[in-house]
Amino acid sequence: MIGGRRIVSGEMHYARMAREHWRPRLQMAHAMGLDAISTYVFWNLHEPSPGVYDFSGEKDVAGYVREAAALGLDVILRPGPYVCAEWDFGGLPAWLLAIPDLRLRSADASFMTPATRWLRRLGEELAPLGRDRGGPIVAVQLENEYGAFGSDSNYLLALRRALDDAGFRALPYYTIDQPRDLHRGALPDIAMAATFGPGDAQSGVSALRESRPAAPLACGEYWDGWFDHWGQPHAQRDPDQQVRDLQWMMHNDCSINLYMFCGGTNFGFTNGANESDDRAYEPVTTSYDYLAPLDEAGRPTPKYFAFREAIARATGRAPRPLPSVPQTIEIEPFSFAESASLCDLLRDPVSTAHPQPMESLGMSFGFVLYRTVLATSGSGVLEIEELRDHATILLDGRLSGHLDRRLRQSSTILENHRDGATLDILVENCGRVNYGPYLSDGWKGITRSVSWNGRELLDWQTFRLPLVDVSPLRFDRTPVQAPAFYRARFALSATGDTFLDTSELGKGVLLLNGRHLGRYWRIGPQQSLFVPGAWLRPGVNELIAFDVVPLESPWSRGLSEPLVNGTFGNR
Repeated sequence: MIGGRRIVSGEMHYARMAREHWRPRLQMAHAMGLDAISTYVFWNLHEPSPGVYDFSGEKDVAGYVREAAALGLDVILRPGPYVCAEWDFGGLPAWLLAIPDLRLRSADASFMTPATRWLRRLGEELAPLGRDRGGPIVAVQLENEYGAFGSDSNYLLALRRALDDAGFRALPYYTIDQPRDLHRGALPDIAMAATFGPGDAQSGVSALRESRPAAPLACGEYWDGWFDHWGQPHAQRDPDQQVRDLQWMMHNDCSINLYMFCGGTNFGFTNGANESDDRAYEPVTTSYDYLAPLDEAGRPTPKYFAFREAIARATGRAPRPLPSVPQTIEIEPFSFAESASLCDLLRDPVSTAHPQPMESLGMSFGFVLYRTVLATSGSGVLEIEELRDHATILLDGRLSGHLDRRLRQSSTILENHRDGATLDILVENCGRVNYGPYLSDGWKGITRSVSWNGRELLDWQTFRLPLVDVSPLRFDRTPVQAPAFYRARFALSATGDTFLDTSELGKGVLLLNGRHLGRYWRIGPQQSLFVPGAWLRPGVNELIAFDVVPLESPWSRGLSEPLVNGTFGNR
């Protein structure tokens, strides 16, 4: 498929690491014996609003590609525009949802016009790095597992033309699907790769042979681990089976992309979610460690060394020298001694008769607070139709309860309240679905209506809380009611990667020195958040937690190992 040679590649995403970690983790990939690095490109990361682009810092995908090239690694580019990846909305920007009559992943102009514009802009960054121009990019993926979503060849042809026009025309394209969907997501003159997990290597390769008897064999994703959902058991996979599969595929001259080589972290609000056939909602955790050969902190695992040995044996090349292994640090326990009220951020409300979803308010991520007045006193049932995804309910500023979409909760009892009581509903977008037939149903916030004892509530004041700027917060030592912000300060003489213990917190997000580390949730399995040492600083560091659960004397500490369901380590 690529110059007539077998490729042994590993998946690693630039945006799931601190930029300072790119080079050492790429060096680890080279030392394991990989020929190439494969990466998705996340449209919603780079075009947060229509026509506004960002390729700075961890978003500098061209810089990442150049780092790989400097180490002698080829690059396999997966630009989507849909990528899945357990990433919010599969990498699609949420502002697409506000386009009238949108038809996602189709040849319709409602989708292809913004998608073509995006790919053209991406081409300005990456097309000059193609192998045809002396760069490291050796192949470009056309869409991503499209056969699991649709079978419209007109869409794939339109996307191919968009990639051609973006400057990738001279590079080989390929499609990728699970074995049952190979034909639905393919074009006859474009190479095909399959995706499968442990134990399915032989059947997956057989499906490729049946589909394209004379074509090179390629496993576009071999799932050498798995991800976690909040509130579910930590994933486990058999590493011995994975070594056997790797050996078998290499023996049968099949190109392989290990998904993942290093999983990394869903920093900020970037995690996605899954939705099962019965519409059960399952948000993905902040950690994307994935049980990969390189762990979330960039350290080699036993799987790394087993894969390294298998690759060396199959290729006949002696393993390259191992780089120095990253070290993690511990930080002494510290308290969140100060707090601030959510009210400090409640500014510029939007007045509407009915509650509006987040996207209609010009938002993609974060929280929305919906406020109205209950005209009559008493008790009764509050019901939210199509809550997306977690609601914190307050009466006159006091916590009344929570509703969780994961648990199919949509109603709660409001006890005795006065005439004219203020009802606040704080709704968190916990991550858009990233895969499957419900992808288009990505609206967040309150997406339908709110009723009180069977009567719809009207006249809402809505406050947008993206948590991008928290500078208006006024911290002091006065106790506040949840939801609230809590601030800790701790001093370091030296910095290093660490895992912040969140087991004593409730549900919320952590901001470190202005960096958004991601979500935490007491239900696990994840009970710590990875912190790149580059985001810490010698001297005083500031950590802010926004939590929707009442906390008494909250504290944290830095750990050298992740905390998963109360146990150190995640293997």
